[in-house]
Amino acid sequence: MRFAGLVEYDGTEFVGWAGQPGLRTVEGTLTEALETVLRQPVKLIVAGRTDAGVHASGQVVSFEAQTELAPSSISYRTTAVLPEDVALRRCVPVGKNFDARRDARSRSYEYRVVNDPIRSPLKRRRSIHIARRLDISLLQEAANLVRGVHDFRAFTPARSYHVRFERVIKESLWEVLEELLVYRITADSFLYGMVRALVGTMLEVGSGKRAFSDFTPLLYGGERSAAGSAAPAGGLTLVYVDYENLNLEGETP
Repeated sequence: MRFAGLVEYDGTEFVGWAGQPGLRTVEGTLTEALETVLRQPVKLIVAGRTDAGVHASGQVVSFEAQTELAPSSISYRTTAVLPEDVALRRCVPVGKNFDARRDARSRSYEYRVVNDPIRSPLKRRRSIHIARRLDISLLQEAANLVRGVHDFRAFTPARSYHVRFERVIKESLWEVLEELLVYRITADSFLYGMVRALVGTMLEVGSGKRAFSDFTPLLYGGERSAAGSAAPAGGLTLVYVDYENLNLEGETP
């Protein structure tokens, strides 16, 4: 049988998603837990690999297993043996050809900023703190420019494995939610480090460190050195992956 799983994790203490010998990764930790519960080797396919320190509330995986356990029991038992900073929130049966990475139609991230003279201890693990007042109108204008089809090579490392730098951005906006500034972005796919580099550059615009007129040319190709520094990983969360026909709101045990 093939299954899809909804995975949630606090990325603070992980070195990223992808398994690496001797290092604490989300993939390695989740695989070990699944193999303990299912008593067989498990190979995970993931919708999107997150970097060290990046969180997820809507990560999706797929895997095969021969088991008589109900999907809800798989998620319950696996989460029971996982550490507190990661959980298999849901597990559902899927078609034999389902692939969490290949079949994803889009991925959505959010980046959270506490923009206040005083930092927030309770928000520190999923947001960054910027004491200097940011111009939300400039941030929103910059976000509007990001929507559509652009060449984002200025927002990924110069030495990159990517060969295609154009991406289709379906949603890009900044919102004010109580004490938080939240950036939301949805795309068919992302370049390595792209969201954090975009956010870091927009924050320079919003703080007055970079002229707004300097932002637009970056969306049409250019050197990585021309854009801003990547925003810290702790403010970034993968919140949703869209599929044509997948319901991960399965029954809880």
